[in-house]
Amino acid sequence: MSPRSLSHDLVRRVALLRTATTVREAVAALRDAGVPALPVVDDHDRLVGIFGEREFLTALFPGYLSELRYAGFVPRSLEAELEKRGSSGMEPVERHMNREHVDVDEDWSDAQVAEIFLHHRVLIVPVAHGGRVQGIITRGDFFAALAERFIAVGDGE
Repeated sequence: MSPRSLSHDLVRRVALLRTATTVREAVAALRDAGVPALPVVDDHDRLVGIFGEREFLTALFPGYLSELRYAGFVPRSLEAELEKRGSSGMEPVERHMNREHVDVDEDWSDAQVAEIFLHHRVLIVPVAHGGRVQGIITRGDFFAALAERFIAVGDGE
């Protein structure tokens, strides 16, 4: 088994978000793709960031919520907040994307992907060639494949 054979088969081709894509469009793309985050590219198709579940929550909720240790005093219904922050849907993802992305080049190894998921708080790892995104590996897919392999090895297969 080659060093990259496990994660190589996990690369998903996904829609790429542009820096000017609105939050509303990005959330719809996330939902449709069934992944926790998507790569954001510039006008030259170069990877510049990631927009996902965490970035959506940051765009939707006021900044102070990310600083709180307890939000019990915040009203229980999200409806008022959704109405109040509904305009955030028209903001560009560039305003909310995570610029501290971690990606792998076309010659990555399974160990490299594992290290990224271990040491960085990321849900996806973009696979890029020359800075251009070819696809992504999700943490969930990587875990499932690794768990399957681990169980198979334990069963003597």
